[in-house]
Amino acid sequence: MAVTLLCPRLSCRAILRVPDTVRGQRVRCSECGMAFVVPQSAKPARNKQPAEQQKTPT
Repeated sequence: MAVTLLCPRLSCRAILRVPDTVRGQRVRCSECGMAFVVPQSAKPARNKQPAEQQKTPT
């Protein structure tokens, strides 16, 4: 599955599609040539504890 992302250079902002296998690796924008790292995952890691258990008693 391909990863769709934006070039991080504000003056470029090209829409790029890269293979899923390059997550965590350095790639270059095909428009401006800026090198950047493709994020590891699309979703941030979540804490698995319910909200009630995360609160500390006062």
